[in-house]
Amino acid sequence: MTTHVSVNISRRPPAPPTPLDDRLLRLFSDPLRARLVSLLAVEQLCTCHLAEATGALPSAVSNQLRHLREAGVVEREAAGRFTYYRLRPEVLDGLGAQFVTLASVARSAGKRPC
Repeated sequence: MTTHVSVNISRRPPAPPTPLDDRLLRLFSDPLRARLVSLLAVEQLCTCHLAEATGALPSAVSNQLRHLREAGVVEREAAGRFTYYRLRPEVLDGLGAQFVTLASVARSAGKRPC
């Protein structure tokens, strides 16, 4: 004899939160870019300071800074023949808020019946 379990299929799971910004996640997955962001969180630095701190070639640092600048993570300021870069913390705040939202949703996540 077979028994059937009655499942209320009208109850749908809550809508997932807004997806994470995968473009920013890909940017931060590069070790040099992640290191540049960490250094710029402490102080505004020029390319030569960043190259010295990371041990990377200045051309490699400039290339990675260009990617970060195009994504809006850093901004630059000319100072004579040097260019200083600073981190835009509001971008990190936004990405952090997305992680906080995901963590909050995960805390109350239920199990979907089969």
